Amino acid sequence: MKRLKTFAAGHRELWKFIKFNISVLVTSALDIAVYMLLLYVVFAPLNSSPLPQNAVLSMLGIRYEGYLYSYLISTTAGYVAAYLINRKITFHSNVNPVYSSFLYLLLAVFNIFVSSWLGSAAGSFMAAADISNPVTEIISKFIIINIPTLWTYPAERYIIQIKQER
Repeated sequence: MKRLKTFAAGHRELWKFIKFNISVLVTSALDIAVYMLLLYVVFAPLNSSPLPQNAVLSMLGIRYEGYLYSYLISTTAGYVAAYLINRKITFHSNVNPVYSSFLYLLLAVFNIFVSSWLGSAAGSFMAAADISNPVTEIISKFIIINIPTLWTYPAERYIIQIKQER
């Protein structure tokens, strides 16, 4: 434990990045677990119930009620957990919570659009290749929800979850 504290003290930025990636893994696991439970158990009867035509949902590839509800709830759980973990543990942010919450909400909405669009493409590919099953869905969802990490870390570190000197 002492070596870890020494490492963290000597490599503050690297340690923040490591903690951020641990947070990504934990919240991704939460998101996927909630999603699979909701999709295959709670909302299973709604997985064949089509949604009315909607330009935004069509663009995102969301076609069925069960998927929509499962996706919205699991994504919300993952993003709320990530916000809290990163604010308190990863970055020790003390900036105004309204400021950081608003900016994080904008970032989350952007990430959801990107992930949904990528997920739609992956889902169409898996359906066409006849490889759609819970295992491939878990793998593809894990990869897709972590692509936004490329821009999420810098945005959170330098804009959203800043620590003000007092």
